[in-house]
Amino acid sequence: MSNLPAAFAQTLHIRDHCLCLHAQRAARALSRRFDEAFRPYGITSGQFSLLNGLNRPEPPTIGAVAELLAMDRSTVTANLKPLERAGLVTVAVDEKDRRGRRVALTDAGRAVLDRATPVWVREHAAVESEIGDGEALRGALLRAVV
Repeated sequence: MSNLPAAFAQTLHIRDHCLCLHAQRAARALSRRFDEAFRPYGITSGQFSLLNGLNRPEPPTIGAVAELLAMDRSTVTANLKPLERAGLVTVAVDEKDRRGRRVALTDAGRAVLDRATPVWVREHAAVESEIGDGEALRGALLRAVV
């Protein structure tokens, strides 16, 4: 029991200084904010990011999308399932490597992305205005990912 105050003091220090905790809390708050903004379009903030990652001249491989989103391929595959059921994406065998899969936006997926993008622009501008130097934060976050 004599160690309890020291242990609690360490907990408070971690609560107040842990970059991982603060990044997770901020990510959750931003996700909730964008989830609410995207609700009228039937997608979440994560699905918006995924759809945007698929918006390329040629359908990307699941591995390429996973790399872009800093996710593992199995997580990307699981996150594609509801979008595929909703008719927003198609998943097909990669003609160059039959072991792989390529993912493409459907016309409906492009339409949802087209309608949701102005909402992202508005919300993103509001967030950057609220936090101040968005470029510095973006740079720091990008450095943390590599």
